[in-house]
Amino acid sequence: MTTDADGDLTVALLDQLRAAAAAGRPLNLRGAGTKTGLGRQVAAGTAPLDLSGHSGIINYQPKELVVTARCGTTLAAIEAALAEHGQHLPCEPPRLGVGATLGGTVACGLSGPARPSGGAIRDLVLGARILTGRAEVLRFGGEVMKNVAGYDCSRLMVGAFGTLGVLLDISVKVLPSPAVSRTLVQDCGQPEALARMERWAAQPLPITASCWIDSGDGGRLWVRLAGAAQGVRAAAERIGGEPLADADAIGFWEDQVREQGHAFFQGDLPLWRCAVPAATPLLELPGPQLLEWGGAQRWLRSADAPAVIRALVARVGGHATLFRGGDRTGEVFQPLSAPLLALHRNLKRAFDPAGILNPGRLYQDL
Repeated sequence: MTTDADGDLTVALLDQLRAAAAAGRPLNLRGAGTKTGLGRQVAAGTAPLDLSGHSGIINYQPKELVVTARCGTTLAAIEAALAEHGQHLPCEPPRLGVGATLGGTVACGLSGPARPSGGAIRDLVLGARILTGRAEVLRFGGEVMKNVAGYDCSRLMVGAFGTLGVLLDISVKVLPSPAVSRTLVQDCGQPEALARMERWAAQPLPITASCWIDSGDGGRLWVRLAGAAQGVRAAAERIGGEPLADADAIGFWEDQVREQGHAFFQGDLPLWRCAVPAATPLLELPGPQLLEWGGAQRWLRSADAPAVIRALVARVGGHATLFRGGDRTGEVFQPLSAPLLALHRNLKRAFDPAGILNPGRLYQDL
């Protein structure tokens, strides 16, 4: 076990974890609580492990394009520090609530509208210091790409929902913010929107986000261009469409899409996130759909049976996640094949042999 350099907070977390392991008492990892509705419902009888106090930016080197922060550091604080130097988190991770933290974002594997151009949050993680279920503090990766060698265990933590370890500190890659950004809106139905996005994907266009929404009269397609002024201007002329004012564009991408404030995301119907090959034709599923990521991410509001939705999405080479609503005690993520489930169980035993970290949050038996 390595020595903790950050003092009393990590020592306190270690003590709590040791006590829980000795008593066989499962723990529910919690930061700001903005992601409690994601994943499966944690098994009953868990005790909270509060991580919100373990916060603060440890190291930020603008010239090196990397920032290291503790798990409880808010995305707002990190983004504000980056903005002072004209930089940003290129995947535009959604907050989904006030006080959203870096640890929760990484643990849930969340990426926003810019994921196709900026990469997923997993691509940005360079290193991490974690607390395992064995009460060991381990460090993986580093703060530059060349240090990411051997087993890249830091990225195993991305999307693991805290079932493998407590993320203490995380180093992530950042990028300069684009010089200019422009959003264009076009009227078209979903099949035509898919055809246009597939055609644009084969061209050298500075598209950083796309979104199609059924407007009730055929649908509308939003496309965001970003980069150097000359390149954005030339691409806008090539694509065409109605330009959106800067303030309206920011409100659309940040509030309505990234933070799911659009009317599509409201209501009681279960919200499904379907990840499919971008060129997949229209999914014949009951319920309204919203398309992102050039057609690779398709949101669905539907009360149809989970097995029906997952079977159709699997047939086109994708997977479906019950993102919000519905039965949170059942399987929320696409069921794993037997070999993959065995691999997950082996990883769980290696990092958390007593099974005390967020039991059941990812899959029922993990």
